Order: sequence, then structure tokens, then C-alpha cells
Amino acid sequence: MPTSAASSSHPDETAYDRHRLRQWLAGDARADGVSRRRLLALLAATGAAGALPLSAPAHAAGDTIVKPLPPEKFVRRGTNAETRWEALRGTGHHTPNDLFFVRNHTATPALRAHDWRLRLWGSGLRGGPAEDRAIEFGYDDLRRLPSATRTAFVECAGNGRSGYTTQQGETVGGTAWTQGAIGVARWRGVRLSTVLHRAGLSPYAVDVQPRGLDAEYVSGGENLGRVRRPLPLSKALHDVLLAYEMNGEPLPPDHGHPVRVLVPSWVGIASVKWVGDIEVSRQPLFSPWNTAFYRLFGPAHPEGGSAPLTRQTLKSAFELASGATFPAGRSQVLRGRSWSGAGAVARVDVSTDGGASWRPARLDERPRPDTWTRWSVDWRPRTRGAAQLLARATDTAGRTQPDVSVFNTEGYLFDAVVRHEVTVV
Repeated sequence: MPTSAASSSHPDETAYDRHRLRQWLAGDARADGVSRRRLLALLAATGAAGALPLSAPAHAAGDTIVKPLPPEKFVRRGTNAETRWEALRGTGHHTPNDLFFVRNHTATPALRAHDWRLRLWGSGLRGGPAEDRAIEFGYDDLRRLPSATRTAFVECAGNGRSGYTTQQGETVGGTAWTQGAIGVARWRGVRLSTVLHRAGLSPYAVDVQPRGLDAEYVSGGENLGRVRRPLPLSKALHDVLLAYEMNGEPLPPDHGHPVRVLVPSWVGIASVKWVGDIEVSRQPLFSPWNTAFYRLFGPAHPEGGSAPLTRQTLKSAFELASGATFPAGRSQVLRGRSWSGAGAVARVDVSTDGGASWRPARLDERPRPDTWTRWSVDWRPRTRGAAQLLARATDTAGRTQPDVSVFNTEGYLFDAVVRHEVTVV
């Protein structure tokens, strides 16, 4: 039977995760590509987390990304590309497709929509665990189903990671993103719930696991297979899309063409690109992307690691280059964006004197969940020299950005107020 956590719209992810781990130990869960040692470390909380291969190796950039990456718009980071915030100024609420950041584990695959098939399979479809059933949908099949449109951000869990080092003096693993591993788009596609019900969803299903069609991923000499990550059924049925359009155009290759998963407000790894199959299971599922990766490890977190990351945290950024210059005595309008995985942005405060004083920014659009809110504030700098601009958001869940982000070894979910260095001349 489904667990109570799986049937809730807002599951207690920690309790649900521990329940799944115990089911695995009893032989009632599956761990595809995950070693027994990893799962025992997570379950028993023995402090073995330090032995887990948490960091993925860097890859040569090569031709891993299809679209042009002009240096005035992007920073190349291995197989990835980070959007420069100054390039977003004046672009409107939605990030243009050609400015959207790219997070690739390997390389963007070349896939054609008319050849693409989505296979749904597993014990969580009607037919029972003894004879796993499978059903396929083509690209045109999806487009004939009722469509849904949602504006939402996609953000890497490591966005802002460099702040742990530059602001807090802490060493963390992973790609040294600043704040540009996020983008907002208007996504159109089919609700995953619609496809699951068309495929014959069993009342006993508890997990779904989308898998991408990009190349198999090798970390630390171990082939982990294709990128895949389980979702609790409650989230899968709530607001997840199988998206085939981005800002009114067919998905570009680097962003999941022909179809990707969109999991609003959750860490980006959940929004699997180039989805090719979805396992629907009566058993809890595990993969390297919710065991060795995308958990919090460190002194402030449970021995053996936190529950898998789900909702994104709270952040703010100025639409400015680091080190931007401003003339003294001239009025300026500072612009930026704030966002939260827990709700809409309720308030943004800005400091132009390194945090000595604060004043509220103007919210230039109606705040909404799942996306960012643009804001602005007037500034007339008077003193020449170095200055620090700070923006601090508060969301409708009552969270406010802290001065210091709680350390974790992989640098996930950096949420501290960022000190944006500028110069007045």
C-alpha cells in the first residue's frame, strides 16, 4: 500500500526517505546503480558519509553544448554554461532561450522529435508487480493530449556555491557557480499526472523515476548510468509537466529537446532533460542522484546525510556585473530579482552601504510562486571608492535570507545575502 507520505501533497521528505531506506533493508525497495554501502551509510547514520564519492569529476568542455555561448553572456564551466546577470537586464520576466543557463552531466544529445518515444513501465502500472506493464507515447501523442502552461524557474542545486568560499571561507566541492545557474521560462506541455493516468496508474504506486537520454555518466571510475532521480508520487501528480515548449518555441537541444520533465520549485536535477522513460513503482526507488548526490553532508547535518534535496531555497541577485562602476553624485536605478522555492517573494530590502542600513525595494511585478520577482531601488552614490550592494528577500513562508549559509560539503542551497562588489568613481 502507498505510504501516508506518498499520498500527501506536501510529504515530510525526511520521514518518507527513512521509511524508504528501511523498506530497502527489508528487501521491499530497489536501488538502481547504488551500492549497498551507500544505502547502509544513509540508513544507519554511521558517519560514513565522508567516504562516499560525492564529487563528480570535471569534464572537458569540448562540444558538449550546442547553442552559441558568447563570453559577454555566459561563463563556461566545464560541460556547463552560467548566465551572466548583467546580460539579463532589460530582458523581461522570462529568460530568453539563448540566455538560459545550461547544466549538462555529459553532452547535449542529438535527438529528433519524430523518432522520440516515451516509455512508461514498472510495477506501479496496472497489471501488478509480477508482470510489469509498459506503454509508449510518441511526440505527436503527447501534443494531442490536453496541454498546460506554467511559468517556473529551473535552478541548479549548486547555484551560488562559490559564495561558501568567497564570503564564508569554506571549501566545498562541485562547479563554482556564482548566481547565474537559474532561468525562468514559460513552459508548455502535458501534466505528468495526465500521462500516468493514461498509462494505467496503479493505486499502489509510490515512486516515479524519469530517466534521460543523454550519455551514461561516469564518476570516480564508476559508470552510474543515465541521469535519473525518483519523485514521490504526490509531487508527480501535483504540478509536474512533461514540457515540449519553452517560451513559445519547441524545446532547444540544450534544454531537453524534444521533451523534458519540469518539477516546479524543486532543485534542477529533478527536472530531467531529454526524458526517454519513466519507471512507475510500487517499491521505493533509489538512484545515485538521491543518495550519493543531492543530499546535505557536513557537521550541521545528520551523520549519513540529510533527506534528498527537494525545494529550492531563497535568493536575490542584482542585474549587474561584479565590479561594475558608478559615477559619484549621479542618480541610478538598481535592478534585481529574488525568488524562493517555498512560495512567492513578500519583500526585498536593499543596502548600498555594506549592510549598515537597509531600505525596501519596489516590487515591479506581482509576486508569484515558482518564479522570481523583479524589483528596483533608486541610488545616488556620493562617496568614491569600493562599495557593497546587498539584497535580502523575505518570502510568503516567512523565511528571510540569512547573513551566513549553513555549510555542507557539496555547497548546495547557498542562501546567504550576497555582497555585490562595485566601485564608485
